[in-house]
Amino acid sequence: MAPTEEFEPRILGFLCNWCSYAGADLAGVSRFQYPTNVRIIRVMCSGRVDPTLVFEGFINGMDGVMVLGCHPGDCHYLTGNYYAERRMKSVKSILEYIGVEPDRLLLDWVSAAEGERYAAMVKGFTEKIRGLGPLDKEKPVEELMQKLIAAREAFAQHRTRWLVGKEKEMVEEGNVFGDKVSQEEFDKVMIGSLRKEYVTNRILLSVKDDALSAREIANRLGVPSKDVVRSLINLERDGSVAVAEVSDSSPKYRRI
Repeated sequence: MAPTEEFEPRILGFLCNWCSYAGADLAGVSRFQYPTNVRIIRVMCSGRVDPTLVFEGFINGMDGVMVLGCHPGDCHYLTGNYYAERRMKSVKSILEYIGVEPDRLLLDWVSAAEGERYAAMVKGFTEKIRGLGPLDKEKPVEELMQKLIAAREAFAQHRTRWLVGKEKEMVEEGNVFGDKVSQEEFDKVMIGSLRKEYVTNRILLSVKDDALSAREIANRLGVPSKDVVRSLINLERDGSVAVAEVSDSSPKYRRI
């Protein structure tokens, strides 16, 4: 499907106070020409951009999200952009997993003196999103929203936040015995945890209004029945769902 004619992307930009926001300000006072599609939110550091905020942007109608910070090594808070890079990498992985183009999220670096670079970056990203088309193209909007909400909730879970906070320590410093985890091993655990939380939240959204069996949920979500059954057992144990009825010897669950 070709991109919608006359489509003007809606883009959300998170800009750090010390570098990229100052770069955007310089682009303005220098009168560099660039598209007006980006709506800017100033944050103190790119490391303060929680992944849930990226999904909030998409849920609320944005077609693309930019996260711009200081260049590596120049972060005002030393390691903020390191955490931003790791978080946005995980966000891109989940976007791809749920069927949303990961290129709709841009993480890059702009210094306070790079007004022209900022203008070029906005222009390039706007054109990229224009080429991708609206976020909800060729997708049932309700299903897309459920995917985005479930992904947002996956990043909001305590286990996910703990892993994000511990990554640098586990990969670079090691535990009290000096044992380290490789980046590949950590990424595997992180993505596995996020996908598990995502499926759990998709299940909760699916049984919010309708009582469904494990097979019906699996067919609706397109995931293996065994994964749905495992999640339902845990959710029932936690008191999040309960059996509402039994049909053809199959229990049907509803969110409590």
